[in-house]
Amino acid sequence: MDPDQVISVRGLTKIFGDFWGRPRARAVSDLSFEVKRGEVFGLLGPNGSGKTTIIKILLGLLNPSRGHVEILGRRPRHVATKARIGYLPEESCLYQYLDARETLSFFGNLFGIDRRERQRRIGQLLEMVGLGKVLHRPVGDFSKGMQRRIGLAQALINDPDLVILDEPTAGLDPIGCREIKDLILTLARRGKTVVLSSHLLSDMQDLCDRVAILYGGRTQAVGTLDALLSSPDRVRLTLPAPETDRSVRSLQEALASLRGIPAEDIAVDRPVRSLESYFLDVVARARSRDSDTSGALAGRGVAEYLRGEESPDAALEALARPGKTSPPPPAATQEDSAPVDGDRLDELARSEETPEEEAVATPPAADEADRKLADLLGKEERRD
Repeated sequence: MDPDQVISVRGLTKIFGDFWGRPRARAVSDLSFEVKRGEVFGLLGPNGSGKTTIIKILLGLLNPSRGHVEILGRRPRHVATKARIGYLPEESCLYQYLDARETLSFFGNLFGIDRRERQRRIGQLLEMVGLGKVLHRPVGDFSKGMQRRIGLAQALINDPDLVILDEPTAGLDPIGCREIKDLILTLARRGKTVVLSSHLLSDMQDLCDRVAILYGGRTQAVGTLDALLSSPDRVRLTLPAPETDRSVRSLQEALASLRGIPAEDIAVDRPVRSLESYFLDVVARARSRDSDTSGALAGRGVAEYLRGEESPDAALEALARPGKTSPPPPAATQEDSAPVDGDRLDELARSEETPEEEAVATPPAADEADRKLADLLGKEERRD
């Protein structure tokens, strides 16, 4: 198997049966595709096209009826492989009475992450998804968008090699959608593999290296977005805006005469920015004016451990762990190695004493107490 091949699906078929085992619905039929390391792969299709069934088979939650599936070189039900996978389901399944920190701590504990590292990751993840100010609120009180944010954080708590996201931006505001997109691109640049299922085609177009379009459980098209979307028989030119409409018509006529085509076949329009970028600019200006909000905040960048960057504190903790060799002591100088006589030792010992130590050695209050005690004892002896 190719070491860069993270997912391999060949001839996958899934047939759901009724109570008696008779075929009831064919969800996936003879499906084949591969996903490489560091790739963002999209599953597209209308409702009932088999996307969720494919994801459940990849996770080992369903057994295929026929075909071969490998995840990270293993079968989907291999337990150790599951520890390298992060999954965000379409519907957030969270314990409603746990707060944000407790939720992430619970999932981190399931992966066997030690307490110190777990707390470090939790703090970074909550800031990343914009929930740093509501970490003590029960997740049952969260809105749908905020639950998607905490759900994404739990999918990344184990720093997975393969991330499977089912409708990750559902219920999120445009700011959250942009942050999730940036996070997915960061994960891909770090060499992680992302499988993405979404009905928002604009998100898929922004993110995916390749997509598979499904219908009726079969693959209808697979390829890169450039290959699938580009029009090889058309060319678009972008120029600075002419001063007058007459200049535009002259340009059309010049191009028409050059190609020998009618001038009206040459379309002229103005570039239009996306609504998303305009919206984000408006919100950024509002934030710069210190406008307050009680909702979710913008995230503070991708968590350090997901970027592969180790903090200085983590490096110090690694040196302090048992089993690490401490650096050798500095070499002794000639003065340090010279023999020291007894008088010199006494002098050094006296110079090391601090005023505080001397005060402790002979406290005035203690001397006064000793004198009073001696007087009392003397009186008792004379009385006897």
